[in-house]
Amino acid sequence: MNKDKIKHIFQQGGLIAYPTEAVYGLGCDPFNEAAVNKLLACKKRSRDKGLILIASSWDQIKSLIAPIDESLLKKAKASWPGPFTWIFPASTEVPKWITGKFDSVALRITAHPIAHALCELLEQPIVSTSANIEGQIPARTDAEVRKLFGDQIDYLIEGPVGSLKKPTEIRDILTDKIIRLSGENNA
Repeated sequence: MNKDKIKHIFQQGGLIAYPTEAVYGLGCDPFNEAAVNKLLACKKRSRDKGLILIASSWDQIKSLIAPIDESLLKKAKASWPGPFTWIFPASTEVPKWITGKFDSVALRITAHPIAHALCELLEQPIVSTSANIEGQIPARTDAEVRKLFGDQIDYLIEGPVGSLKKPTEIRDILTDKIIRLSGENNA
């Protein structure tokens, strides 16, 4: 992993593919609208759906969450780092191109060593969406990512995905409602 090159690509609005808990992810700077639009175009995904952000620590995401009861935060924190994505009320710091048609933001503190190291390197949360064309099966290998996206990806981090067979569970922090079971593919 060429750390300097990855940082440069990220800062210039490039797209990075990397292994996560279950599948390869596509990521970019969530605060760079052009980068997010490029990612959505690659996936042929609607902006309305919103995007998940992953981080390596609570400090990287705490400012993205609107004030909520501390007992709810404890529930999310107890599941992290790990393969659990939580939907939180979004603070005003979260751009609309991340929330989509919602007033919420999907967040995960990842335990996958490569994804975690990537967030540590970049010192901020990153977009994390399954490496696939909308509605198709996500890539689980670097070879599948290359076949799907070719030179649309600016940097590909090779490595094994985690042991989950399908994308992570998504749950609403306020209602505890399951939005996506681990094992469903609606990325």
